[in-house]
Amino acid sequence: MTSNGRPAPRPSLKDRRADAREHARQLREDSARRVRTRRLLWRGGIGVGLLAVATIVAVVLVGAARPAAVGPLNMASDGVLLGADATGVVAAPTLALAADEDPIDTDPAALANLVNITMYVDYLCPYCGQFDTNNAEQIASWVTAGNATVEIHPISIMDGSSAGTSYSTRAANAAACVADTAPDSFLAVNTALFAAQPEEQTAGLTDAELLAVLRSAGVQSDAVTDCVTGQAFASWVAAATDRALAGPLPNADVQTVTGTPTVLVNGVSYAGAFDDAAAFEQFVLTEAADLDDDEAALAEAQAAAEAAQTDTE
Repeated sequence: MTSNGRPAPRPSLKDRRADAREHARQLREDSARRVRTRRLLWRGGIGVGLLAVATIVAVVLVGAARPAAVGPLNMASDGVLLGADATGVVAAPTLALAADEDPIDTDPAALANLVNITMYVDYLCPYCGQFDTNNAEQIASWVTAGNATVEIHPISIMDGSSAGTSYSTRAANAAACVADTAPDSFLAVNTALFAAQPEEQTAGLTDAELLAVLRSAGVQSDAVTDCVTGQAFASWVAAATDRALAGPLPNADVQTVTGTPTVLVNGVSYAGAFDDAAAFEQFVLTEAADLDDDEAALAEAQAAAEAAQTDTE
């Protein structure tokens, strides 16, 4: 309105189109600036903000008390979902699955604007060991910086390669015991299990040796000892393995696990060398850039819609 209360002249269609184009240009520049900034943050290893626990609890089960469960706590998706808050790495808490209950898939919409790494691993698998040896430190840095989450699914497909001791199942059971009693230590335990990985066609580590590995990662309690030696979650490990092999895998571009490790980044399977840290880093950065490209595309679409609306007025 002008000072005398009369409406200002309506801009011409040409001027309105020019204004809309200028607005769209500014949106694109702002989006591109955010893209450049986020990529610099990634490459510099600087976090974009630590995750609060509440932002990664994508699979929390609520309600009345459940019957006795065969699954561990904090693995309702058949995996442990790990992010970070100001204290460090934290697991998304969930109740245990009952014997007749289907897993609750992690909701990727709850993890928007983050890189979500999902891994299906067997603790006897040498390629899993290669992958962890070369990438664990980088993955941990992404998670603790607040740039990524990692969801780890321990399975047992190599029991036949441990001289009759079912090492894959026993090691996955030990990991599940950690998820059940000390979930925030799961990432450290995962790395420790691979650091102590036995050779194929050997008996593998004894239960006592597995417990020593857990202690080396800071996990020690009577509950863990009883869980490991009693193989409390061995049946769950078998069921989770069957589900991974039968599929369909949630939030993935592959239907089933056909070998380990199966590694997904934002649902896209990694097909590079497991011992090439640079290749995996580039793969993750590419997926992170895709998140930014989506944001830029959304900004352009919004600007175009505003321009079209202006033209019709």
